[in-house]
Amino acid sequence: MKQYLTLDPWNIIEEQYDPQQQEISESVFSIGNGYMGQRANFEEAYSGPSLQGSYMAGVYYPDKTRVGWWKNGYPEYFAKVLNSTNWIGICISVNGTELDLAACQVKAFRRVLNMKEGTLSRSFTAALPDGKEIRVEAVRFVSLARHEIGAIRYAVTPLNFSGTLTVTPYLDGDVQNKDSNYDEKFWVEVHKEVTADNAALTVRTKKLDFHVTSVMTFEIYQNGAKLALEPEQIEQEKYAGYRVQVEAKQDEETVIYKYVANVTSRDYGYAQLLDAGRSALQEAAAAGFGQLYEEQVQAWAAKWRESDIVIEGDVAAQQAIRFNIFQLNQTYTGEDDRLNIGPKGFTGEKYGGSTYWDTEAYCLPFYLSTADATIARNLLIYRYKHLEKARENARKLGFAKGALYPMVTMNGEECHNEWEITFEEIHRNGAIAYAIYNYVNYTGDDSYLAQYGVEVLVEISRFWEERVNYVPAKDQYMILGVTGPNEYENNVNNNWYTNRIACWTMEYTLQVLSDLQASDPAHYEELVAKLALAPEETAKWGDILAKMYYPVDAERGVFLQQDGFLDKDLTPVKDLAPSNLPLNQNWSWDRILRSAYIKQADVLQGLFFLGDRYDLDTKKRNFDFYEPLTVHESSLSPCVHSIIACELGYREKAYEMYLRTSRLDLDNYNNDTEDGCHITSMAGTWMSVVHGFGGLRVKDGVLHLNPFNPGHWSAFSFKVMFRGARLQVTVGEQDVTVTNETETPVSISVYGRGYQLGGLGHVQVGIGNPSSSAIVG
Repeated sequence: MKQYLTLDPWNIIEEQYDPQQQEISESVFSIGNGYMGQRANFEEAYSGPSLQGSYMAGVYYPDKTRVGWWKNGYPEYFAKVLNSTNWIGICISVNGTELDLAACQVKAFRRVLNMKEGTLSRSFTAALPDGKEIRVEAVRFVSLARHEIGAIRYAVTPLNFSGTLTVTPYLDGDVQNKDSNYDEKFWVEVHKEVTADNAALTVRTKKLDFHVTSVMTFEIYQNGAKLALEPEQIEQEKYAGYRVQVEAKQDEETVIYKYVANVTSRDYGYAQLLDAGRSALQEAAAAGFGQLYEEQVQAWAAKWRESDIVIEGDVAAQQAIRFNIFQLNQTYTGEDDRLNIGPKGFTGEKYGGSTYWDTEAYCLPFYLSTADATIARNLLIYRYKHLEKARENARKLGFAKGALYPMVTMNGEECHNEWEITFEEIHRNGAIAYAIYNYVNYTGDDSYLAQYGVEVLVEISRFWEERVNYVPAKDQYMILGVTGPNEYENNVNNNWYTNRIACWTMEYTLQVLSDLQASDPAHYEELVAKLALAPEETAKWGDILAKMYYPVDAERGVFLQQDGFLDKDLTPVKDLAPSNLPLNQNWSWDRILRSAYIKQADVLQGLFFLGDRYDLDTKKRNFDFYEPLTVHESSLSPCVHSIIACELGYREKAYEMYLRTSRLDLDNYNNDTEDGCHITSMAGTWMSVVHGFGGLRVKDGVLHLNPFNPGHWSAFSFKVMFRGARLQVTVGEQDVTVTNETETPVSISVYGRGYQLGGLGHVQVGIGNPSSSAIVG
């Protein structure tokens, strides 16, 4: 862990140029708008270590899986989010010498990610090899208001000379992915065209035929006046741009404005792309940088009104939670139900940019509480639209019925290239089912169940029915040969979490079917006929529920992660020499698999999801047993531990785990941020505040709050949307105040006492003491 970023409540700030940190900073300072994203690569040429990354949502490539030993049912490809056309490029030469920070003496370097306004700025002084010094100040953003538009203001000032600046703004489609097999390039040129008004480049993928068209224009100002330019027009293979020379005077600023529209064949026909890009670009350029900037500020202000968390008295914690919320809001906006959330979002290539179970398990609660319910609903619709593919995935693995949702996907097909994950980590099916429950429980939208949810639940339950193994001698059902959430254990029998979430799914499905039969018998019969659901199937689910085997240790009073877990050496993590950690970078895979060390919450994942089923003593025994064995080498781990620690009153552990999850990328805890930020775990960071320190739960249509201050903060507050109302919850050292910021009345409970909170009203309650409440409004 290395903290090299300046602490600030609204900004991520890098105060010096360090090429060793460059790829980490490229991840951390990434910008996006849900439609496209851009790593914090430099606009000018850079020969130092860098992972160039420009990404278009939903554009991917099915790179053929490379394995040495093919297995039946193995996915044909591993989907990759594509490094797309580099649209930010502005090469600068000074009297013929190219500006390249890797070849200059860099002074007064400063890079700032302004999270409040959604902009990335950078300033530096560079001493070129010939002694000439220039000052550069650059600002860029991708528009939240106009999702196809990117804008750059790049200003150059000669400090100790007057001379000729050569400015080369360009579009470069000759890019590749760092993780491509055999260094293959995925793009081929379709069209390029450079005119006096704009430069355009269209490239397409070698497979799937995605087309991306980028169109750019630029302007140059000196002394506030726009220069009349006659730039050289450049057309090369997969490259379009301009080159222009301007005379720059000492201490006078030359400002380059670059506007780019990026459009894809996901939204337009091939023949429409160029016109669509030019139209969007023309409108943006006419508006100008100032207006586009103001639109960006206003759009982000609206985001923060719904989702901000304020922490007083702890700048590190405040900066961290806003960074997490910022990245979530710029990764997924929910406007397109064809899109989902990749573990790295728009910040890097790792994990292929595909959809994992992270979305349902971690991300859904954030969008449920910080946006209109349709946003979260679209995440579920995404899975519903992939139901037929999930059925196909089950058939490929030899199942006669049911649906197995993929561990990793872009279009519903499984595309993960590790067999122990592809074939064995089937608990992901349970996360899909739990997300349906979570959405309906939170929003009260029962119509989703009848319209979409029942079909998904039935097919997942059918999968579990066939996947279980009946043992006649014990008259019990078991689930053999699986990998649980703890991926440091493969091919185990009776992973407690997997067995538990499988039975919970069947139980919930039976309950939903029963409720639908009672409330809408005609529609129930339609669905039964459509699904060909037989009475013997539901009877079998009931039998599995009654006879499922769960591994337990009666002496310790804990659920065993799987059969044989106690056969391992149970030396806690704290007794390992620090040189062993992280295990995944210091131990062989063989050694890891034979150890008792846990990558992420496994049994505790079940106690988090199904927390209403277990008392505090049960949670305490399991937490006390498993947390000391957990290395938290999955980004998804600390948040679950923080939330449960809050329930148990373990304030220091809850705070420790909060800082670890919230500053995971800012401080590079796991030594892997250069690959991209851990976007999906950032939703877990939000949960650690709202569900952990805020104690938020929903029971019987009522929002329950059981907040406490971890002691490191003088106060904290968060906002949640709940059934049409937006609530601000403020937790001080002595009391809790809940304010309804809307006219919509809502039922809430604070420390177990119910309140009907009217429009624009608020309630104030003493910390942990509902009897001290005073209601106002």
